[in-house]
Amino acid sequence: MSKIQKILKYETAGHPITGLKWTRKTTEKIAEQLKSIGIDVSSNTVCRLLKGMGFSLRVNAKQLASGAANPDPEKRNRQFEYIGNLREQFASQGLPTISVDTKKKELIGNFKNHGKLWQQTPIAVYDHDFPTHAVGKAVPYGIYDTQRNSGTVFVGHSADTPSFAVECIQKWWRKYGKKQYPEKTKLLIVADSGGSNGYRSRVWKYQIQKQLCDEHGLSVQICHYPPGTSKWNPIEHRLFSEISKNWAGHPLKSFETVLKYIVKCYINIPKIRSKIPIWSA
Repeated sequence: MSKIQKILKYETAGHPITGLKWTRKTTEKIAEQLKSIGIDVSSNTVCRLLKGMGFSLRVNAKQLASGAANPDPEKRNRQFEYIGNLREQFASQGLPTISVDTKKKELIGNFKNHGKLWQQTPIAVYDHDFPTHAVGKAVPYGIYDTQRNSGTVFVGHSADTPSFAVECIQKWWRKYGKKQYPEKTKLLIVADSGGSNGYRSRVWKYQIQKQLCDEHGLSVQICHYPPGTSKWNPIEHRLFSEISKNWAGHPLKSFETVLKYIVKCYINIPKIRSKIPIWSA
């Protein structure tokens, strides 16, 4: 027993409270090391000995704060309170507030799409997701109007860039925003802290100033959620989650398929406006 403990000395991890331990070595490797010092045992015997010592098979547990992604809870709470109060102020004055983000990029082609469907035989798809077999890559950029409870999705066919993000917001304002909010000159945008609309992007800030503020005379205020908190961005659970559920298990074989599933998704959901405009931008 002491020889096994000596072998596992630098390969042992554990829980500080429950006392549960585990090792990063396989039972076969431990058995080989024991044989090298004259102890001939099988991997099954090693397994029984490890269980007797309190070891068990475990996976990594994401339980430790990683600094930047998990800031001081009090500071993060103040950020959420500030965003919440600002949204209430805009709502009380009838000013537009939009939640924006880019959904997960999707390879277009006969590729596996996670999810299950009720059918007699499974849909045959490629065994590997090679980009060279794809027609292209869909980049869905969503804009959710929190005041009117309505959404717009633009589907790009190349890359997710700050210029693309601002262009989508500008199209939304031209087509819907200025009609739904006539004579309003203020706009609040809430977004994640990273990606094409991240707080560090100078292109994002410059294009917002040029294409929204200067061209349309808007005063734009942008609030970014803290790192690691994107699930609290309204667009995630009001638009994107419903899209994912609607096309789950369906291979996205063409851009037209992507657009049709997005349109069908919101026609079938009464809590969100049924007329969701879609463009291939």
